[in-house]
Amino acid sequence: MNRITQLFGIEYPIIQAGMIWASGYKLASAVSNAGGLGLIGAGSMYPDVLREHIQKCKKATNKPFGVNVPMLYPNIEEIMDIIVKEGVKIVFTSAGNPKTWTPFLKEHGITVVHVVSSVKFALKSQDAGVDAVVAEGFEAGGHNGREETTTFTLIPMVKEQLQIPLIAAGGIATGRGMLAAMVLGADGVQIGSRFAASVESSSHDNFKKAIVDAKDGDTQVTLKELAPVRLIKNKFFNDVMELYTKAPTVDDLKTLLGRARAKKGMFEGDLEEGELEIGQIAGLIHEIKPAAEILEEIVTDFEQAKQEAASL
Repeated sequence: MNRITQLFGIEYPIIQAGMIWASGYKLASAVSNAGGLGLIGAGSMYPDVLREHIQKCKKATNKPFGVNVPMLYPNIEEIMDIIVKEGVKIVFTSAGNPKTWTPFLKEHGITVVHVVSSVKFALKSQDAGVDAVVAEGFEAGGHNGREETTTFTLIPMVKEQLQIPLIAAGGIATGRGMLAAMVLGADGVQIGSRFAASVESSSHDNFKKAIVDAKDGDTQVTLKELAPVRLIKNKFFNDVMELYTKAPTVDDLKTLLGRARAKKGMFEGDLEEGELEIGQIAGLIHEIKPAAEILEEIVTDFEQAKQEAASL
């Protein structure tokens, strides 16, 4: 037992990230059943869809699971109401001020975790009353913080000042990465990209194959004027780079991005025109596997690495 397994009532201090177009109830329940904490990603779900996934997840597992909620969500009040009415016990919030919803969730007996990308916001989250913080480095896929701080720099800096449990995220897909993060001060890890390339991930098979095929240098953060996002380089990415040569305005970038670009890439499998959000660690992901096997491999690798380190 450590602070994270005790906080969530899980076997291993491993959290599956709540990713848009990847983490529905099938993935969340599979990870929870295997001993980690599965999260349903509400960011790509209409309220009624989220309600359906929560209900199906409760039927698929009797283990703890949670919901990740980006607070920029347009239907945030309805989403929070559904979470309370459906009896969700764990909520990870992101992309917003933790003071906005933490008191409401805590009043309903919900364990709250907030995702941050800096020491400053980790401390703000602690002051807001959250139960734990996810500190996510710049290696991570999808939308990133603006600080461009890497995970292995961020974790010890946050640990130095934080009192509540700390979860490391960004660039972690193996047990060795998990051990390294915990040596630097993390109490557990949140893993996204590795679980995006799982059998139970709701992403399109084309996107899963693109993750497996990705090598080092195949992802890059762009669209910083809107919201920094790490993408696999494809035709859409190249179109963005071409537009940057013309000194575009924010409106120009918004026009090129359009609507539902991430859905087109990750959920519908358009590898040319879609937005393909994944982390740098994709270069270490070589196979699509069931979530339970992935979690077992991480735990086994963690234990082996710990033994090797002890013998040094």
